[in-house]
Amino acid sequence: MTDDHSSLHEKTLAYLREHNVMTLATSGPQGLWAAAVFYVNDGFTLYFLSAPTSRHSLNIDTRPIVSATIQEDYRDWRAIKGIQLEGEASRIEGAERAAAIARYGSKFPIVGNLAQAPAEIVKAMGRIVWYKAVPARLYFIDNSLGLGHRDEVPLRHTPNALRFFG
Repeated sequence: MTDDHSSLHEKTLAYLREHNVMTLATSGPQGLWAAAVFYVNDGFTLYFLSAPTSRHSLNIDTRPIVSATIQEDYRDWRAIKGIQLEGEASRIEGAERAAAIARYGSKFPIVGNLAQAPAEIVKAMGRIVWYKAVPARLYFIDNSLGLGHRDEVPLRHTPNALRFFG
């Protein structure tokens, strides 16, 4: 990896670690849908939880192709920075689920310490499903470098991800 790519990777990973909410876009029988979800990342893979009956969860079950954005609420166009991605989402189980829960609990202590969480949180956690979103393409937006400036972050693609985006 070149130094430019390495720097872009580090800047993008730092941005993912520093932020908490992604807007997840899905498509299903009722059409397009977007939902804000809290996430935690492991590299460029994003883990999130949701009710299995939510519209975006039902959409993922029928069509796993997703896109997402992560950004702050800016007033100055020149200050805009953020992430745009497209990829595939799926439910996770077993060791991957346990690792995602541990990572999520470190970022969001209310999940990491359910013994002290309000009863409504504990009850909700019993009904959720864990997911991952694996990007096939990911872009870092940085308007401080020029309006509309966007760099594609080189990712290692798997054949599974490329079947949708190749």
